[in-house]
Amino acid sequence: MRNHPKSTMHEWTIIKLLEWTTSYFKSHHIESPRAAAEILLAHILNLDRIHLYLQYDQPLCKDELAKFKALIKRRVAGEPVAYILGTKEFWSMDFYVNQNVLIPRPETECLVEAALALLPDDLNMGQRNVLELGTGSGAVVISIASERPDNFFFSSDCSMNAITIAKKNAVNLHVEHRINFFSGNWLLPLKENRHFFDIIISNPPYIPKGVIPGLQPEICKYEPVIALDGGEDGLSSLKNIIFNAHMYLKENGYLLLEIGENQASMLEKVIDDCGKYDQVTFIKDYSGYDRVAKIRTG
Repeated sequence: MRNHPKSTMHEWTIIKLLEWTTSYFKSHHIESPRAAAEILLAHILNLDRIHLYLQYDQPLCKDELAKFKALIKRRVAGEPVAYILGTKEFWSMDFYVNQNVLIPRPETECLVEAALALLPDDLNMGQRNVLELGTGSGAVVISIASERPDNFFFSSDCSMNAITIAKKNAVNLHVEHRINFFSGNWLLPLKENRHFFDIIISNPPYIPKGVIPGLQPEICKYEPVIALDGGEDGLSSLKNIIFNAHMYLKENGYLLLEIGENQASMLEKVIDDCGKYDQVTFIKDYSGYDRVAKIRTG
């Protein structure tokens, strides 16, 4: 517990700062202003959010106030809280993130769930080979590996900066010995017609290029465009993966892809045009949108 003296009327206590910052964030149209204020202040004071209220009348020292003011400026400028703190929770784990990788989204947990449903936790059913394409922070493959540790995991990204971050997260979360990371553009580093994987999984860029400038500043100004830009129709990376993944999947293997909320019907046509898969189903996220394409090879 912090042992500052009781506040006077002119001191900035925890509760006064939270109230002022919440109002300030509201005036600048910051999303979830109270939560943002709590998270940033808790970070500065090295407290859990609940302890802010247990110590609500405690004043901040000059150094703490200066540090908190700097974070407020960054948030009002549009920088996402995850980048300010350098961490984002996903699958109940904390992942290091910076502007070299996309911030993991809650809806992407549907992709993890879909993979886990295909991976037995009974060793007698055999080990599976799983490949992730476009790992970013490593959130997806690390989450899966943490739940199904007795399988073989491979994960790639075209960005060496992203690979460095993913490896760091794997070490921090104690799964580094379970995942083989490598760099490359989608499936290009692999030899063709090597039917080696039981599952290939990816959360590729799927936002149409023309839409990106109109996204929230937190996204279009700060997150890596390469992880967002799906080409003119949003499908360029998805098409690339679909038309090539079958060469690396075993018979009755699965391709799992996160997709945009209105892309299911367009993707069905792409899969039909490819002609290498015999089944596709779409899994909805918690908002009711088709979020994961589950595609099986013949």
